Amino acid sequence: MKKLLTFLLLILAIAACKQATKSESLKPVVLWTPYNDSAEVAANADHEKVRMRYKFIQSKVLDKNEVFRPLYNEVSQFSSEKYEMMRPLVLEQDIPTLQNHVLSGTFSYEDLVLFYLHRVYKYELPNETTLNTIIALNPNVLEEARSLDKNGTGHHPIYGMPILLKDNIGAKTMNTTAGAIALIDNTTDDAFIVKRLRAKGALILGKVNLSEWANFLCACPNGQSAVGGQALNPYGRRVFDTGGSSAGSGTSTAANYAVAAVGTETSGSILSPSGQSSVVGMKPTIGLLSRTGIVPISSTLDTPGPMTKNVVDNGILLDAMHGFDENDEKSVQTDWTVNWYAPANPSLKGKRFGALKNYMENDTMYRVTIEKIRDAGAIIIEFEPPKVEFEGFLSILNIDMKNDLPKYIESQVGNKDVVSIATIEDAAAFNLQDTLVRIPYGQERFDGILADSTSIEELKLIKQRLKTNGRRYFDVPMQVHQLDAVLSINNFDAGAAAVAEYPALTVPMGYRASGEPVSLTFIAKQFQEAKLYEFGAAFEALTKARKLPINYAN
Repeated sequence: MKKLLTFLLLILAIAACKQATKSESLKPVVLWTPYNDSAEVAANADHEKVRMRYKFIQSKVLDKNEVFRPLYNEVSQFSSEKYEMMRPLVLEQDIPTLQNHVLSGTFSYEDLVLFYLHRVYKYELPNETTLNTIIALNPNVLEEARSLDKNGTGHHPIYGMPILLKDNIGAKTMNTTAGAIALIDNTTDDAFIVKRLRAKGALILGKVNLSEWANFLCACPNGQSAVGGQALNPYGRRVFDTGGSSAGSGTSTAANYAVAAVGTETSGSILSPSGQSSVVGMKPTIGLLSRTGIVPISSTLDTPGPMTKNVVDNGILLDAMHGFDENDEKSVQTDWTVNWYAPANPSLKGKRFGALKNYMENDTMYRVTIEKIRDAGAIIIEFEPPKVEFEGFLSILNIDMKNDLPKYIESQVGNKDVVSIATIEDAAAFNLQDTLVRIPYGQERFDGILADSTSIEELKLIKQRLKTNGRRYFDVPMQVHQLDAVLSINNFDAGAAAVAEYPALTVPMGYRASGEPVSLTFIAKQFQEAKLYEFGAAFEALTKARKLPINYAN
């Protein structure tokens, strides 16, 4: 009897142990631990740029465990040996090179996704290296990659390439927040450009942080959102500005978290973060890419655009997204030839470029770069742009957003019973319910929208006047000097390009003595993206300026 009792107790102990083990296995894996960011905030209190005197770094509402846990098991099984083998084959490489590696069997599309996810987990989970740039990951991305591997290659060059989206662009597998708590549960269908990407086989890897409401909420730090926290620059965390509003698109591309990212611009929001993160950014002609499914500021000036590590990738991504959208009143039909974005022999020789005298006099790097372009055979004409007025620009944004946001919510939001706002008035009132969490920097631009009394008739006149003035700013020197393009810096002339609806391509130019990136921006007339890519590719080959951020090189 004693032996039987001992045996029964042993069975119960084993069962209890198994039950405990089972219970422990059901506990969610803790990948990330919140921390006290007060020391980092204090360290930036005296930053020379007032806009970078942060009030917070870490999001108060985003649990990174919820973002990273769903794919953790598969990512954790990706060996360090495989990662090290792939690292020189993937980091900083262009899409044609990556496709050749897949074609030769060196690695698969699934491997490529795992490689980038490995980097995201490696750098974004530790609080010492996080750029606060990843807001969401596509839970189906590995399954989608495996499906593409079965179908083989021979498709559009974007096929199988992992792409990140700015989180104001709709994607049906992830919420679309615009960085705002008011939209934190917003579910949508794919935006038009995302449908185009998926149709060509692109893999949507995830969503990235941005300046909240695309930088039209407050005079906040660039790259700050209530949902994502403070995005940081990989070339100097808390040292250099990320630019805005497509901050996460720039920082994630610079750190090689994906092949490329998609940003959006109203006035400088692709050019600025591209320049600050030393990546190639294209703000295309208004209407070339659809805006349907993107949280709006202005239906007059908004456009998405590609942000990449090199010029050829930029053209590939733009080509994959373009298409006529009958639901976008600005959309245009294009009929370009295959590989229109990749000239066989890009050259600067004989091209006529306008250099702004003010920049030549005050920016040494710009002046030295212009001389390099001249030495490469280009003809440089220094000029002073005509004096034009841009009064009323803010009213375009104010009144458009007041009218366009309700249309977006009505047509795109799939769960209006959960998303509690329908207008700017609603969003402003929602934010006032918890100002410390929802609007720690205030909402002066929302207040400006509500206070703007510009009538529809007045707005029409403003739009026409500014479009005329914007085009005059570029057209006069272009016509007088027969210029192929105007050469600017970063987003310095973004406002004029915005109202002119002209395309602009920014390409890494170099780094200041401090290490801060700077880019050269090529601006041309409508639908001259192919010319800009030729100039950009030739300039890129001439300078080879872009460098991988040193702390994100392994």
